[in-house]
Amino acid sequence: MMGPMGISASLVVGIDGSTTWSTNSSRISTPADRADFLARRKGYDCIIIGGNTARAEPYSQTPAPLVIISRGEINPVPQNPHACLWNLSITDAIEAARKEFGSKIHIEAGASLVHELLEKQSLDDLYLTITSAVGGAHVFDWNSALKSFPHCTMHEIDGTKFYHASKLES
Repeated sequence: MMGPMGISASLVVGIDGSTTWSTNSSRISTPADRADFLARRKGYDCIIIGGNTARAEPYSQTPAPLVIISRGEINPVPQNPHACLWNLSITDAIEAARKEFGSKIHIEAGASLVHELLEKQSLDDLYLTITSAVGGAHVFDWNSALKSFPHCTMHEIDGTKFYHASKLES
């Protein structure tokens, strides 16, 4: 397996497109998803998340510098020594992160930021996990997202489907 390249994003969704349940993704995720996610994120120069993700998900430790993009002025994860708060658009944050940390950037944001990056064709890779969860909020059109890439592979572990959509063949 090749290491990370360029700009990648990870997102876990229920079969109905739900990305959150009670403000975070814990009830959408599965043990297989969590293991895959934690292993994948280790090879990046930087991780970028949105402010809502920072407030709702556990980010006290990250294997790479953590950039939180938010209009807020208070770092929502002060316990993470690698966290910094930037009041930038996602596009400007990616450019600044490239200059400061390196070219391998992982986006671990919610559905709206991932959708924005897909619309701008700014992602080289999308790691999409589909679980059996239904009835959550912040619905993401995962079928459409996968179709926006020329290459896509899928494997399944314990009923959880893992898609890797890419601009380049892996």
